[in-house]
Amino acid sequence: MTRIATLPERDLRGYVLVFMAGVLWSTVGLGIRLIDEAQVWQILFYRSLSMTALLYVVIRLRTGRDPLRLALRMGWPGVIGALSLVAAYSGAIFAIQTTSVANAMMLFASAPLMAAILGRLILREHVRPQTWVAICVAACGIAVMVWDKFSGAALMGNLAAIGSAVGFATFTITLRWGKATEMLPAVFLSGIFGTVLMGAICLSLGLSLTLSPSDTGISLGMGVFQVGAGLILYTIGSKTVPAAELTLLSLAEVVLGPVWVWLLLGETATLNTLIGGAILLGAIAGNALSGARRKPPPPMV
Repeated sequence: MTRIATLPERDLRGYVLVFMAGVLWSTVGLGIRLIDEAQVWQILFYRSLSMTALLYVVIRLRTGRDPLRLALRMGWPGVIGALSLVAAYSGAIFAIQTTSVANAMMLFASAPLMAAILGRLILREHVRPQTWVAICVAACGIAVMVWDKFSGAALMGNLAAIGSAVGFATFTITLRWGKATEMLPAVFLSGIFGTVLMGAICLSLGLSLTLSPSDTGISLGMGVFQVGAGLILYTIGSKTVPAAELTLLSLAEVVLGPVWVWLLLGETATLNTLIGGAILLGAIAGNALSGARRKPPPPMV
């Protein structure tokens, strides 16, 4: 008797949830621009605090288990992944504070391709020839973006954005290393680490943990809505969306991020950022589409 394997039916709700996650994540630049005085470490302290509280409740409701215990069960991959997320968040906020939102967001988008390189180096994963081509094209796009920003704060912002992308890529690799089926516990752990580390950094630098009501509200709101809610929507929606299309949908974050600050604050991007960003996004989209066109596995007999 012949038995044909059927692929899971695509659920439109999954696509909507993943896209909405990208929309929420895209507001990070706007949130940082609306901050009046708070520095990176102060923003991250309150953002990590509220994100941790939200994820604790969500993970408890979804699993009925202790989120911290679930996170620690991941072992070193979970710990390293959580710390890499803290580094990624720190680099992202510093980058947005010191360079344009468009420039920072475009550089963040290189994380999937960096994950491919790290996967090859650390996990010995196979990298498709098309992905190597995409990585080379993306590198050219990044070079164009930073070509006119080789000094001062802009250079530091670009380096921080690239470092943030490496942090997100490292987080992706640690999930595969630990064979994790759920990323929320690791993100929850990153919130704990972030709260403790940022609090310690603030105290060591003499930065007050008492912010203006506006800065406190924005920082806490970013933890709940921009990061926490986005992750929850992505986690639920990604269950029914193919990996290649997840990559394409995630580009909504990169495209919309500069749009919000342009519409609401009048911030524009340089020509180099637009050209280099288009090259980079084209490389990522092309790689995702080439992966989607691969032949499906043959039917089971």
